[in-house]
Amino acid sequence: MRSVTYSMSVSLDGYIIGPDGGFDWSEPDEEVFRFATDEVRGLGAHLMGRRLYETMLYWETAEQDPELGDLEREFAAIWNPLPKVVFSSTLSAVQGNARLASGGLAEEIERLRAEPGEGDIAIGGATLAAEAATLDLIDEYRVRVYPVLVGGGIPFFPRHERRVDLELVETRTFSSKIVHLCYRMARQDRSRQFLGRGRGRGGEEGNP
Repeated sequence: MRSVTYSMSVSLDGYIIGPDGGFDWSEPDEEVFRFATDEVRGLGAHLMGRRLYETMLYWETAEQDPELGDLEREFAAIWNPLPKVVFSSTLSAVQGNARLASGGLAEEIERLRAEPGEGDIAIGGATLAAEAATLDLIDEYRVRVYPVLVGGGIPFFPRHERRVDLELVETRTFSSKIVHLCYRMARQDRSRQFLGRGRGRGGEEGNP
């Protein structure tokens, strides 16, 4: 089954956008940009909200810029043909290889998973990711942690006040001291969870 991933750059104190709305601190260097490009290369579809969609519209015509570097041209060549699903209540049309969502988030993910093909299903943007996390749809959290504290803003992880167990499956430190961390959901067997809830102190079942 195709995995659903959530990948963003994040400050050390857990924000993807600072309190002033800025994210200039997350501009990648060449090494990190190559890594992000390879990550997109492994996708089969990308789900996003209106704000991220409008931000990424730049890449639809970026190749027309004569000053665009080779790395950026490579990214555009991978990003533009990637199928995208945009969730918006205000847009009536979208450009490029994108379509407006015709159903809810869970419905769209189920539809993409049922389609033939390979590649992960990426979710972009904190709002959409928070909804996916609430619905228990995210399989992997991919975080590029920048050595900066921004003091507030939009958090990477949704604040849904429930415990979520994860397991670390990949880590990498770049020369710029940015750290990539990939965590996979630790989905326990539900029967084991039930038995665990039925055990009290001393491992005896039935104790409150």
